[in-house]
Amino acid sequence: MTVLQEPLPLSGLQHLAFCPRQWALIHLEQAWAENRLTAEGRLLHERADLPGQVRRRDLRTVRGLALESRRLRLTGRADVVEFRPEPFPVEYKRGKRKPTDCDLVQLCAQALCLEEMLACAVPRGAIFYGEPRRRIDVDFTPELRARTETLAATMHGLYDARITPPAQPSRHCRSCSLVDVCLPESTATTAVAARWQAAQLRALRQSE
Repeated sequence: MTVLQEPLPLSGLQHLAFCPRQWALIHLEQAWAENRLTAEGRLLHERADLPGQVRRRDLRTVRGLALESRRLRLTGRADVVEFRPEPFPVEYKRGKRKPTDCDLVQLCAQALCLEEMLACAVPRGAIFYGEPRRRIDVDFTPELRARTETLAATMHGLYDARITPPAQPSRHCRSCSLVDVCLPESTATTAVAARWQAAQLRALRQSE
């Protein structure tokens, strides 16, 4: 008898793409700390994803839509999905566009869920950034889709193995609300930690 593994929150893909250690602290060790940035982001999402829908001419806008992908074993909720008539997911972020692809991966995962749930193509979506208060359109390219699916498999591998990777200190650590929990300088004082993390992630990908 095959035992189905439990789904994981698709928002975890954003954490994993940003910092594997941040993902593990939140999703494995249940650690959380709020700062001004996370508080503002939480309030923005509370306003954006209150369940409901609005129809204006040929555009139907649904807020707080529950999402699921059995194939990728992900669950979550979309801030906004516009039906044009094809689904067009919109993710809301309080700050600026990030130098990594972590936000793009999260949005792409929403699109993959919608495609599976509705049996239709979702070629693009958008991210609304609070600074400078405008949308950035995102095309769900084959490369972004592959990256998202690889991260989903890696996330499940890390979750099943209960692995908390060592830190890789960078300038992004200063804005992380978990910096005092993570202690990046203490947990990654040598290149050994970085090599260990790379080896663990490599082994997980090879086993997929």
